[in-house]
Amino acid sequence: MSQNSQARRTVNPAVTSYQRAPSDMASPEPKPVPGAEFGLESIVGESDALRDALDRARKVAASRMTTVLIVGETGTGKELVARGIHYSGPARGEPFVAVNCAAIPETLLESELFGHERGAFTDARSQKRGLMELAGQGTLFLDEIGEMPPRLQPKLLRALEERRVRRLGGLQEVEITCRIIAAANSSLHDAVARLEFREDLYYRLNVFRVALPPLRDRDGDVELLGHYFLNELARQQELDPKTLDAGAVAALRAHNWPGNIRELKNVIEHAAILCEGEVISASHLMIQQRRSHSAARTDGAIREIQIPPEGKSLDMIEKEAVSATLEITRGNRSAASRILGISRPTLARKMREYGLTTVGTDRAE
Repeated sequence: MSQNSQARRTVNPAVTSYQRAPSDMASPEPKPVPGAEFGLESIVGESDALRDALDRARKVAASRMTTVLIVGETGTGKELVARGIHYSGPARGEPFVAVNCAAIPETLLESELFGHERGAFTDARSQKRGLMELAGQGTLFLDEIGEMPPRLQPKLLRALEERRVRRLGGLQEVEITCRIIAAANSSLHDAVARLEFREDLYYRLNVFRVALPPLRDRDGDVELLGHYFLNELARQQELDPKTLDAGAVAALRAHNWPGNIRELKNVIEHAAILCEGEVISASHLMIQQRRSHSAARTDGAIREIQIPPEGKSLDMIEKEAVSATLEITRGNRSAASRILGISRPTLARKMREYGLTTVGTDRAE
């Protein structure tokens, strides 16, 4: 095996991982399964809703080339499941390349995905292989696929159908042998209806669908995950072991968790640092204040969009809808995006397009 095939390196800040599994060189001791720590069995949770989703993921993992679409709310663990599919399948020894389509500017995303030849544009001083090539026979994970610019969607569609791409400025086509796993929030189908995402690309990505349940629908998993995150914090940050008392567990169960697992992890870390003893109580959790503050923001908040007899353009209606929602949520972009059924990057883009600023404090929680 070549030295390059054993490498672990970062390609781009928005490319969250580009890694190989440990070397398979002969060893007198039993070899661990490559990437076992990322497999589907490593995902924490015992609820029926999660088990059903993981059962589907496990079935498609055995098929190396099948395209997968993972859908779920923000923070439900879509990349974790994508890694699990890769490392539970026959290509576990090949690279897993992850890229966030919303984190890379449109002018750079095409080069990142498909590569470019020397001289293709002003700063192209040398040839660059795209992530589809670098993934080899492994997996390319496209997170936030709904944020892919419309101009690039036909090129991705062709890559999926023909299994070939052409680098920017190139004449030769390059064969693509990786599996594509895409992830999106549940509103991707709505983006198709709004003509913001190509319908043919949507169906080409939706060959095998894995829908992840929100944390509020995972009975019993909140407490399990809370203790798991506490143990991980103690191990990683060398903190004293802590536990949750009955009041804290009840508060965790009562919360709706709009930010899902990511929110829960942050709440647990905050509480572990705040708590000076060994037992975390409900008073250490910041979810109660957040819940009451959120309720105060939205109670009785109603806005109407008036359409005069002479009519109003769709852009103006959309601008008013975005503006009114931001006003209702007092600038909470996460809450506004959930109400509107769009992702936060889409909301941010529309705010820029319409020259909108958040009302009051710009809150992400």
